[in-house]
Amino acid sequence: MSPEQAAGSREIPAAAPVLLMELVNYQADSVVSRTIVKKPAGTVTLFAFDEGEGLSEHTAAFDALVHVLEGEAEIVISAKAMRAKAGEAVLMPAQQPHALKAITRFRMVLTMIRA
Repeated sequence: MSPEQAAGSREIPAAAPVLLMELVNYQADSVVSRTIVKKPAGTVTLFAFDEGEGLSEHTAAFDALVHVLEGEAEIVISAKAMRAKAGEAVLMPAQQPHALKAITRFRMVLTMIRA
């Protein structure tokens, strides 16, 4: 184990395969997140949403890419609702209001690009 891992780093190790699905677990009535890459140019965060849970409408200063790993979610961008399921990705453009809600339990990767 590296000193960074021993210090409680939540990022993943470099140059080693990881199973993303095992890095974030569901919790009843909750949204759980774990940042696995954090750099000045952007972040990669894993999320696990219990069924019916979500993130309320908000905006972000940067584009955000949602990649659904498991389950199904409703994603609303600028009042347009869509469903995304495992294997699908949705780009949420910067400065546009968006929200997410779990139709079923779902896990996703959120990639924020700060450029």
